[in-house]
Amino acid sequence: MNSEEILRPLEGIRVLELGNYIAAPTAGRLLADFGAEVIKVERPRTGDELRNWRLYAGDTSMLYRTVNRNKKSIVVDLRTDAGRAVILDLVRHCDVLLENFRPGTLEKWGMGPEVLSEIKPDLVITRISAFGQTGPLADRPGFAAVAEAVGGFRELVGDPDRPPVRVGVSIGDSIAGLYAAFGSVTALLQRQLIGSLPMVNRVVDVALNESMLSMMESLIPDYLAYGVRRERVGGRMEGIAPSNAYPCSDGTSVIIAGNADAIFQRYMRTIERPELADDPGLTTNHGRWDRREELDAAIADWTRRRPRDEVLGILEAAGVPCGPIYTAADIVDDEQYRARNMIQHFAVDVGEDEPKQVGFPGIVPVLGGRSLPIRNVGPDLGEHTREILGGLLGRTEAEIDELLEVVS
Repeated sequence: MNSEEILRPLEGIRVLELGNYIAAPTAGRLLADFGAEVIKVERPRTGDELRNWRLYAGDTSMLYRTVNRNKKSIVVDLRTDAGRAVILDLVRHCDVLLENFRPGTLEKWGMGPEVLSEIKPDLVITRISAFGQTGPLADRPGFAAVAEAVGGFRELVGDPDRPPVRVGVSIGDSIAGLYAAFGSVTALLQRQLIGSLPMVNRVVDVALNESMLSMMESLIPDYLAYGVRRERVGGRMEGIAPSNAYPCSDGTSVIIAGNADAIFQRYMRTIERPELADDPGLTTNHGRWDRREELDAAIADWTRRRPRDEVLGILEAAGVPCGPIYTAADIVDDEQYRARNMIQHFAVDVGEDEPKQVGFPGIVPVLGGRSLPIRNVGPDLGEHTREILGGLLGRTEAEIDELLEVVS
């Protein structure tokens, strides 16, 4: 894709990001990925705490660089009158404000939706919090770990004979960030289509627990309709069989999802169990789920006698959905990711004498056949303060110096 062919549909949109950690910054990242100018406001000296999460060397983590790519960073102290004045001045020039403070924080600082809307009547205000801006739990603090539990997700993760576990990424924050970005874009589209919007239609209220609840498929209707209480089922998916991870002779495991009716018959014949393919009790998914232990044992007996590549080659040739369980090293070397520009490399300070070429995950969804190019990885703390305050707000060098002296 040539540079002149790159389509970034959100070019011309300016976003002011006041959020820390992962949820609001993920929303900002998504908007920035597709062309929005995202101005990230960070506290003096330390910046977003994410800069120090999983920091193995240097002064800025790869987690921060990933979540805050394509953004600009400015340093402003929101606890001061001068800092809040800068924010209110910036609001005049922005289309979206993102925040994930505890409900009431912006109001306490004199920057609630009413104040912001007086300054910028068409501003989209996207707010992310643990339990939303209203309701009896609105004031309660909470991170994604709590939201994943309250949203019904954590109860289903892990093995049935052990306590619930957490997945290896901040899934609650990331899903809330997706909803926040989507909500921001829908509000912008509505603003474009019908013009002036009342404030209530410009405030996007994203709760972490509700974001997780929305991912729980039929958990609630199954309970209310049939009295079904879902339980943890390890590597399986409730009511779907056979679909699981299976061990191979070389110490690896593979994922095989042969649960569709027609695929199941091919699958069983491929693993040399034709009697299971022809068993009338296994023609439907309901019957297979009832006999899931028997099926998983038969499949594992077959995979254990073969190395991973042989297992995958045989099943792929038979049209049975399967795949390896990738590590980071596998992903970096994968030709499919490479073909779609899904690992993009940048020279990054990693605490050594010279910058190192580091790969970062590409932009999703794909437009034009390949992932859009990342413009930059997460900025250094305050890297764009002078550019924004001087260029956008027209502050003089002396005024900027005075502000920076206050926050230093």
